[in-house]
Amino acid sequence: METALLLLLGALLVLAGLAGLLFPAIPGAPLLFLGLVLAAWAEDFAYVGTGTLSVLAVLALSTYAVDLAAGAFGARRFGASPRAMLGAAIGALLGIFFGLPGVVLGPFAGACAGELTAVADLRAATRAGLGATLGLVLGAALKIALAFVMLGLFAFMRLAGG
Repeated sequence: METALLLLLGALLVLAGLAGLLFPAIPGAPLLFLGLVLAAWAEDFAYVGTGTLSVLAVLALSTYAVDLAAGAFGARRFGASPRAMLGAAIGALLGIFFGLPGVVLGPFAGACAGELTAVADLRAATRAGLGATLGLVLGAALKIALAFVMLGLFAFMRLAGG
């Protein structure tokens, strides 16, 4: 019974973690990692041990680096000023409260507003907003890819028998 409960809780945490990779209000990578740890624990780490869990931890931590790098890349690639990048971050935080449209449009609006305070050029502000949004999308895609690498590695180790 305890094993089934741990596996169920692990599966729920994995699902919450996958959702959190798209919604910034939910700590996706830590929840995903914790779910995988619980699943390994349910089987007394017989199939997935500390070596695999260490690799999964590094992959989970790397989602944060990917997120920062993708956002900065998108904004910089489109010529955004530091104010636009700050605006995109603020817009992303405020956008959380407006669901998926807010998560996508928040960084765009924030970057536009930030760029307008720096250069007062609507064309440059729009480019900064597009860059921030594309960076956000790129970051989300890379985080999802890392999550599936984590799930694939866990499944491989589990099915291969440790």
